[in-house]
Amino acid sequence: MHDQPLIDTDTAAFMQAGVSVIAASASAAGVPSIMRAVGCRVGEDRRSVTVLLNAPQSQQLIADIGATRRIAVVFSQPTTHRSLQLKAMDAEMVPTTPLDWALASQYQQALSRELETIGFPREFTMTFIAWRPGELAAVRFSPVEAYDQTPGPRAGMPLGAQA
Repeated sequence: MHDQPLIDTDTAAFMQAGVSVIAASASAAGVPSIMRAVGCRVGEDRRSVTVLLNAPQSQQLIADIGATRRIAVVFSQPTTHRSLQLKAMDAEMVPTTPLDWALASQYQQALSRELETIGFPREFTMTFIAWRPGELAAVRFSPVEAYDQTPGPRAGMPLGAQA
């Protein structure tokens, strides 16, 4: 384990704002699966991350995480293209709570506001990331790799590395 968390407070705030969140894994045979998440929460110690998924739409991703415990998640702000990627090898499904339902609702509203600034109507976003409380799934993981994926000279560099 790292002495310091890979995620600093600014990065944690970014990840939990109205950014696009894409989670991916692969089967044991290496066949990829990918799904848009509907929310994120970073643990108080910034060593764990939980992403929320629309379970009916994410069955293959959930199965792959169950089989391999591997996950990669990309967070990207549509208006600036600021992006980061986290990777982990200990992903696990955890129970959701009504607090997660509130988080997913807040996330939906925040991403809707973000996308409205670049011309996407609210109705599009609300449909694009729709979910139902009984169909929410949560995946918790401890990042072991973190990369800046913002287009430009730092793309692909580990978070915190000097250019």
